[in-house]
This record gives sequence, structure tokens and C-alpha cells, in this order.
Amino acid sequence: MINENKVKDKSYGFAIRIVNLYKYLTETKKEYVMSKQLLRAGTSIGANIAESEFAASRKDFLNKLYIALKESNETLYWLHLLLDTNFLEIKEYESLQKDAKEITLLLVSITKTLKKDISSYE
Repeated sequence: MINENKVKDKSYGFAIRIVNLYKYLTETKKEYVMSKQLLRAGTSIGANIAESEFAASRKDFLNKLYIALKESNETLYWLHLLLDTNFLEIKEYESLQKDAKEITLLLVSITKTLKKDISSYE
């Protein structure tokens, strides 16, 4: 439960950073397409984690966390693409990438543990 609360808090803070980055990219850099994709993926991580709290079953709970994991991976893709197309500076990228990777690793750990637990009950 501790990791789940940690990932929930981290994903919420990360979503705030993504929203602020979206504002910067659209207002300052005039980039609308990739930034919108990043906004959707980056905020979806926390939304799926929040949704998992009211899952109908342990399998549903695991599924929501898997979706959050996939969104986290997609977020890393968009961040890298924004860096390689010169919309992000390396310092901005590294900071956001570090947070996204930390969330990804937490989700990997949680989903692996849950999958083992669910398998042992079947």
C-alpha cells in the first residue's frame, strides 16, 4: 500500500508539471500537436492510478495500473521526441524524464507484485 500511495502522489505532482509544460509549449514555443499528446499521456498516468482505487476486482485494479504504466511509457516517448525536435532543452527533458522513469519503475514493481499475488489465488 505504501508504494501505491507513493506512486499516486508522484503521478499527481508529475501531472502538474506536464500541465505547466503544456502551457509553456503552446504559449511560448507555439507547439500544439506533440504537446497535446504529452498532456494526454502524462496526465493519464495519475488518472488511471486514481481510477484503480475503485476497481471492481483485483484484476481490474491491476489492469488500471497496467494502463498507467503504458501511459508512462508513452509519456517518455513524447518527452524524447520533444527533445529531439528542439522544443525541450536537455535540462528540462532530464528532469521530466527522471520523474517519468521513477513513476514507471514504481508501476513495474507494483504490477509485478500484484500479478504474482493474483496468480497465487487462482
